[in-house]
Amino acid sequence: MKPSVAIVLVNWNGWQDTVECLHSLKNISYQPYEIILVDNGSTDNSVFQIQKIFPSIQLIETKKNLGFAGGNNIAITYALQKKVDFIFLLNNDTIVDPLVLEELTHAALQKPKGGIFGAKVLRYQDPSTIDHMGGFWNSSIAEFDSPFLGKKEEEGSSMQQVDYVSGCAFFVKKELFEQIGLLDEKFFLLWEESDFCARAKRNGCEIWTVPKAKIWHKISASFSGKPHLQYYWWRNRLLWLEKNYLKKDLYTLYQKILLKEIFHSYKICTLKEIQYFFFKLFAPKQWSVKRREKLLRARASCKGISDYFFRRFGIGPSWLSEKNEREKNHSAQNQET
Repeated sequence: MKPSVAIVLVNWNGWQDTVECLHSLKNISYQPYEIILVDNGSTDNSVFQIQKIFPSIQLIETKKNLGFAGGNNIAITYALQKKVDFIFLLNNDTIVDPLVLEELTHAALQKPKGGIFGAKVLRYQDPSTIDHMGGFWNSSIAEFDSPFLGKKEEEGSSMQQVDYVSGCAFFVKKELFEQIGLLDEKFFLLWEESDFCARAKRNGCEIWTVPKAKIWHKISASFSGKPHLQYYWWRNRLLWLEKNYLKKDLYTLYQKILLKEIFHSYKICTLKEIQYFFFKLFAPKQWSVKRREKLLRARASCKGISDYFFRRFGIGPSWLSEKNEREKNHSAQNQET
C-alpha cells in the first residue's frame, strides 16, 4: 500500500485562490491523500464560499489569524493524530501538477535520510519561470541565496540537496514533526520554514529539491514590497539568526554585517521622514502618496528591528496589514459582483 499524505492549505481572506487550488488538487493522480483546510480567521466570507463549492472539505476554523506558522500547526497536529505518513504544506494561491504527489513520495522513498522535500515552484503568471527551488545559507550576507530564482524551468532538472525549501510546497515525513516539533509560531509569517529546515539539519535530516514535482504559485502583488513584508522579513531574520547561531558567532555577525545594515535602515527611514514632510507641503498629491508608500516600508523595517529587540513576536502591529486587508476585501467584493 502506498504511503498516505495529508495536504494542508491555510486560507486567509483568499477564497478565490483556495477554490482554484482545490480544483487543481482534484486532478492529482496519487492515492491515498486527504486535504485539510484551515481558515485563519478570514473576514471575506471565505468559509461560506469554500463550503458552498466543496461541501465535503475537511475545514478547521481558527476564528483568528494565527499566521502561516500557527495556521499550519493546527492542521499538522490534526494530521499527526490521523497517523498519515507525509504532510504536504501547500500555499493556497497555487495550482499543482497532477503528478506532484507521485514525484514527492517517490523522492522521499529514494532518500531515506531525507525528511523535507520541496517541489519546483514555478510562476503562475509566467509558467516556464522558476520562482523557487531551494536555497543555500550565505554567511557573508546573513541571508539565503536562491540560485534558481528567475531561471527557466529546464535549468533546474535534477534533485539537489539544499539548506532549505520554500514553505509554499513543503513535503515532510511525519516522523520529523514528532522528533523536532512544529513550526515556531513566533515567526508568524516568513522564515519559519527555513528555521524548521535548520532544526531538521541539526537533527541529521537531509533536505532535497524535487524538480519533477511541479506547482505554479501566484506572486502576490499585494504582498511584494508592502510594509508587512519588510516588517516580518527584518524581525524574523534576526530571530532566525538568534536561534541558529552560537552566541560568539552571532556577535561577530553583528559586528561585520548586521549593525551596519540596521544603522542604514534607520538612516533611510529618517531621510524619508524628512522628504515626506516637504513633499506634503510643496509637491503634487500623487507624488506625496508615492513617497508615503516608501516611508511606510522604511518605518516597517525599523519597527521589525525594534520589535525583535523588545521581544515582540507573533502577529505584527495592525497598521502593517490594515491597508492590505482592505485591498483584498475590495478585490473580493469586485469579483463577487
